Amino acid sequence: MSLSILFLVLAGLLWFNRQLVVDWISYRQYTPTSEFAAFAERTTMTREGKFYLYASHPSLEKTQNFNKLCDRKESSSAVLGCYAANKIYVYDIDDTKLDGIREVTTAHEMLHAAYQRLGSDEKTKVNALLDAEYRKRADDTALAERMDFYKRTQPGEHDNELHSIIGTEYDGISNELEKYYERYFDNRAALVQLHAKYAAEFTKLKDEATSLSRQLKDKSGAIETGSAQYNESVKNLNGDIESFNSRATAGQFTSRSEFNSERAALLSRINALEQQRSEIDEQIKLYESLRQRYNATVDESQQLYNSIDSRLAPAPTI
Repeated sequence: MSLSILFLVLAGLLWFNRQLVVDWISYRQYTPTSEFAAFAERTTMTREGKFYLYASHPSLEKTQNFNKLCDRKESSSAVLGCYAANKIYVYDIDDTKLDGIREVTTAHEMLHAAYQRLGSDEKTKVNALLDAEYRKRADDTALAERMDFYKRTQPGEHDNELHSIIGTEYDGISNELEKYYERYFDNRAALVQLHAKYAAEFTKLKDEATSLSRQLKDKSGAIETGSAQYNESVKNLNGDIESFNSRATAGQFTSRSEFNSERAALLSRINALEQQRSEIDEQIKLYESLRQRYNATVDESQQLYNSIDSRLAPAPTI
């Protein structure tokens, strides 16, 4: 083979593998930070997974710089990371309750880089597997809402996003798809568990707030009904006491026993009303206790969401 033919062959190989060449050069130019080296290990990234991660020059970013690098499509949705211009950016969340969120975000963004590099035939095959998983979870409203968000904000990226979401957050997938993800993770189950751990913090607070809100509504209705009944009983009793006193003053009782019997009946009703009022007071105290717990839960939930909201820059320090 002449040198010119060899040159053409090599040039052709370089052309058809130009992305791999670019990635390799980029990979060699990046020295992993201690954080991302730890993230890669904790998410059990394989050699190939680490290659795509490091070739994307990942970086942890604080609020202001992160917002410049990662575009927020809708103000109501927090952005935890992004893959932009072949680079990975991860929001540096430091809430201890959300341990693992940076790692899972890193894995999520790495899978975007990996998906981008799939050949057309392989991408078609993987997309079919992903769509089958999505259809299998037709009753997962949270996933459906999330994919609707991507449909609005990133048209045409359905399979790309699903590739990262399924890969980092869902277990029980098909054997074929599980086999595919083994290219990027040695123990994907550990990664999914990491996601489940911090996601449970949001779910716990949401469920608690929902339960407390329901209890407050029920308790409020019971107090309102009980109070109305109590007030009506007080009104009737006052009328009967007034009538009893008038009849006693006018000497209309035929005997002492009749007087004592009616008086005893009125005293019994007074005692019953006092007991009813005491029970309503206890219900009000319980309502107030529930209200304070509800407010505390809402505050805690808001603090958790604030910790992942890159719009909320920390106060300046001197």
